[in-house]
Amino acid sequence: MKGMEMLRRSSVFAAEVMEVFDRSPTDKELVSQSKVLCRDYIHSRLNRAGIGWSKPEHGLSSGGSLGEVSSVLLWLGDELEYLRPNVYRNVARQLNITVASESIVSDAFLAVAAEIFSTGPAEGGVTWGKVVSLYAVAGALAVDCVRHGHPAMVHTIVDCMGEFVRKSLVSWLKRRGGWADITKCVVNTDPSFRSHWLVAAACTCVHYLKAVVFYLLREK
Repeated sequence: MKGMEMLRRSSVFAAEVMEVFDRSPTDKELVSQSKVLCRDYIHSRLNRAGIGWSKPEHGLSSGGSLGEVSSVLLWLGDELEYLRPNVYRNVARQLNITVASESIVSDAFLAVAAEIFSTGPAEGGVTWGKVVSLYAVAGALAVDCVRHGHPAMVHTIVDCMGEFVRKSLVSWLKRRGGWADITKCVVNTDPSFRSHWLVAAACTCVHYLKAVVFYLLREK
């Protein structure tokens, strides 16, 4: 009975999250969606790394608007990681942190996130490239945590993503019309758009590397 009740609640939650794509999402809904997308992204990266991990409680199916957003986010993450295969690996080692401490993992993730978005073009330096980079960092850090025997840190990372989105990205997301705006990164038929995305993604890697250096210097 408990299993059935959990499945029912999970289905209701997923339905509520996807329903908001038919209207303007609230701040709370955008944060909830960011966490669902983060769980899905991490699950994909853990599977790719060959690490067994239970399916997210509120996982996404391939259908639905949020499912499409998740697919695009994963595809763009693949593109970004392909450009710089060594950048989004062994993140914990790059940051010189132990993944056994929840406070250290949270602090490191939020510090790197803040630095990634601290510089750049208008609108507070927010771009979809940086958003994808942040999810790539979350996925890589989660892989490190699980590999080192601390799977509970996955939930810490997901919560940190939600906290950062709430504090720093909600206003930008609302101006863009919500998470569905990311699908424009791949539905554009202009051949030059792909080149634009790749250039932007390469620049995003630089922002991430600067964020790592900033974090390491701050810890000295």
